Amino acid sequence: MAPDAPQLTPYDEQHVVTYMRLLDAEADHADWREVARIVLCIDPALEPDRARRAFDSHLARAKWVARHGYRDLLRRGWPKSEQ
Repeated sequence: MAPDAPQLTPYDEQHVVTYMRLLDAEADHADWREVARIVLCIDPALEPDRARRAFDSHLARAKWVARHGYRDLLRRGWPKSEQ
């Protein structure tokens, strides 16, 4: 599950690329199962509930970061591990 804190977390900084991939997949109307399998590395056929929860929480967090959290990211600078 992705965090739901009202500020950017270290987890968010480590998963910025994942968040962008989720937003791109949503814009492309990709099937959530394919996204869970490819982006989150969770097989929805084997773990349907976990895959759906992870997909939903990470997509919600990606949207929050895109709307609000990016300000903190810009102030702090891009995480070194993602450059």
